[in-house]
Amino acid sequence: MACPARLFALAFAGLLLSSVVSLAAPKTVSGPGPDPNCFKPWNAQTKYMQWDKKPGPYRVAVVNGFVGNTWRIQMIQTAKAYAEQPGMKDKIKELKVVSTGTDVAAQLGAIEDFINQGYDAIITIAVAPEGFDRVIRLADRNNVVIVPFDNVLDTDKVMQVNEDQLEIGRLSARHLLKELGQKRDGKILEVRGLPGNSVDRDRHLGFREVMEKEGKFQIVEVVGNWDDGTAQKATADALAVHGKFEAVFTQGGSTGSVRAMMDAKHPFVPMAGEGENGYRKLIAKHAGEGLKGLSYSQSPGLVAISMKAAVSALEGNPMPQLISVPIPVVDYTTLKDNVNYWSNLSDNFFAANEFPACGVNVTAPEIMAKDAKNTQ
Repeated sequence: MACPARLFALAFAGLLLSSVVSLAAPKTVSGPGPDPNCFKPWNAQTKYMQWDKKPGPYRVAVVNGFVGNTWRIQMIQTAKAYAEQPGMKDKIKELKVVSTGTDVAAQLGAIEDFINQGYDAIITIAVAPEGFDRVIRLADRNNVVIVPFDNVLDTDKVMQVNEDQLEIGRLSARHLLKELGQKRDGKILEVRGLPGNSVDRDRHLGFREVMEKEGKFQIVEVVGNWDDGTAQKATADALAVHGKFEAVFTQGGSTGSVRAMMDAKHPFVPMAGEGENGYRKLIAKHAGEGLKGLSYSQSPGLVAISMKAAVSALEGNPMPQLISVPIPVVDYTTLKDNVNYWSNLSDNFFAANEFPACGVNVTAPEIMAKDAKNTQ
């Protein structure tokens, strides 16, 4: 027979273990959840997750990695602006924003620190698609909601928000093929994004999937880091070496790629690029001269959808594990000033920041009033 002290120790250990298990999150549940037009599951197989309900208002952290381009700067500005909008302001009592650079360990350390400080949700653009298992387990033990978006993780253990990056690559390729008519050879320039990220990888794979089925193109790859200056130099260097391209696909820094072609006096060619306002202005101006451009948009406003999803999860609602945000797309036939581009705004502005299905619209004045500095 066990002694009473031994029985007490076992009982206490069991109680402690059960309390830890009860804090483990999230549970897999049945859908749909709230606001299904906004929080749309990726596909019919997407599971639903549910965290224990927490009383608000909430402490939310945005842990960014790389901050060296316009998109990331606007994303941070958007997060700060959205946190102050009616309907969200009363649900977020504290917002912290940090950018940790391209080092995975630094980003993981920042996420762990916010969990240990008692933050309720952490929104992040992952520096790499793998290596987050330890902080996910720590978040689960503390009932903290982690929401990767844009550059997401190769896991189904957290709720994530994104547009379909493979499809962005595919639709870009289909646009170039359509505009090239019967031509199925020659050189194509592919200006890639930030190396090591899932967005860059998946857009590249989707683009190659379509292009390699349809022709015998020589695809020349350069790295543009989703940045105008870097993409402009990379495009200029490629033009100096290769002379002529039949079409261009750029993942970002699209304005820079067009300006490099103009500086080199390269004829305008079909092009698929991001949603920069400057790129759309150039398409509108030069479409008649051959810049048959398509502009998809991975909106910096995804951070607002991610914050909205995190708050919904903290309120105890069932949420899709992978939330699909529709891809905003325009081309040279559908561009309209003051509708999907703004001739009176700077080039360094991403034009798509409204999500009607989610009731989210962060306006240009709201965004531009914020800075991209770390919050103290």
